[in-house]
Amino acid sequence: MSLPEQRQMCGAHLDSDTCHTKEGKIMVRSMTGFGRCEYLQGSKKFTVEIKAVNHRYFDVNIKMPKKFSFFEATIRNELKTWVQRGKVDLYVTYEDYAEETVALKYNEALAGQYLAYFHQMSEKFGLTEDVTVSRLGRCPDVFSMEEQDIDENEIWEVLQHALWGACEQLSASREKEGESLKTDILDKLARMDENVSLVEARYPQIVAEYRTKLEDKVKELLADTQIEESRIASEVVLFADKICTDEETVRLRSHIHTMQAALTGGGEIGRKLDFIAQEMNREANTILSKANDLETSNIAIDLKTDVEKVREQIQNIE
Repeated sequence: MSLPEQRQMCGAHLDSDTCHTKEGKIMVRSMTGFGRCEYLQGSKKFTVEIKAVNHRYFDVNIKMPKKFSFFEATIRNELKTWVQRGKVDLYVTYEDYAEETVALKYNEALAGQYLAYFHQMSEKFGLTEDVTVSRLGRCPDVFSMEEQDIDENEIWEVLQHALWGACEQLSASREKEGESLKTDILDKLARMDENVSLVEARYPQIVAEYRTKLEDKVKELLADTQIEESRIASEVVLFADKICTDEETVRLRSHIHTMQAALTGGGEIGRKLDFIAQEMNREANTILSKANDLETSNIAIDLKTDVEKVREQIQNIE
């Protein structure tokens, strides 16, 4: 079976150097995924399974037969072209269907030592020497089974095909989940953008309502006495400045649009999104702390809740 045919059996074809699909679109990838591939060439068969979960860095754990442990560094380098971040567990199993995979080895020198000691024991203790070929052959390590020497290049060719197939499946599953995360986060960002607009629209209404309440209270206290308009205006300005969230809403909207652009652009954006989410959380907290009426408080709480949900989703993006 050719390599392209084997890849088709194991998973969809992807470019291992980037996170592009065949159409050239850059994808958002989750750090969670699974891939599996079996590859048989001649009498040799390798099965590779890969499981990946989210992690701050690139962390790989490889479990494979000890006789192939010298491939571990090469496998790690191959994985780095597919996975940039995440905790990866890779399992390799090997089967060889050849009839002559081991050879019988006879240790003549060791057999001679056994026989010499048997003679010595016979003379020392006056025992009848009854050593036979079959008994001598049963002594430890006189005969042993030894695996045939392996062709490293041939073995790696089979193993590499299985590894590529599993990596393609892993990458496909991570991209599928990544696109689901992207859709969900974009929905939340759109809702957050709407809530920012509500906070901005509510601000002048709060100031106007405060001015009306202040004037009514002053009129009640001073009765028919002339109200000092300048004093009222000064108090309103102080209040407006205290609850003003213009800077916070401008920055928060900027962060929302930056995150939307990053998600649309795709690629390895997990760390960037995590930093943006931290900044968004800071602005949402400030808006909530400045909120002076119930409606704005409720909107700010919704903003903070969505930011937390976005931060949680981002932890899975590569």
